[in-house]
Amino acid sequence: MTTAPMERATAGSFRIRPFAVADTEAIVALWRAAGLVKPWNDPYLDIERKLTVQPELFLVAEATASAAVVGSAMAGYDGHRGWVNYLAVADPERGTGLGRALMAEVERLLLERGCPKLNLQVRTSNTAVIAFYERLGYRLDDAVSLGKRLIPDGPAASVARG
Repeated sequence: MTTAPMERATAGSFRIRPFAVADTEAIVALWRAAGLVKPWNDPYLDIERKLTVQPELFLVAEATASAAVVGSAMAGYDGHRGWVNYLAVADPERGTGLGRALMAEVERLLLERGCPKLNLQVRTSNTAVIAFYERLGYRLDDAVSLGKRLIPDGPAASVARG
């Protein structure tokens, strides 16, 4: 049983809700401002792909006064582990508890699905974000993250797909 998206008040009020296609440009701008978009990632393709798999786990935080997008989290559950990607909070909202609220909502939604463990990846150079997750109870796993690109993304790939 899925419950309604949460609403929380912080220094600035916000509401957490599922992503809507109309949020696309604001979300991409937020991710770019937060430094989450790298040349090898196409954020538009990432959004497009997410909308085909558990789109209800793609969350947006909006300011209640202006309806401006101020945060995001993209989660998933594969039956074994949950994952979170693209956790982002707009600069003026950092330190208000919005990131913590987004993660709490991700955890709640994954628990509803019976998810036993949530994993996430953070670039080792991003020490402030690592500290944020540690304050939320996340610990370094004794594991190495390996990756292999199966479908090329990024500007060159977009041109090639035409």
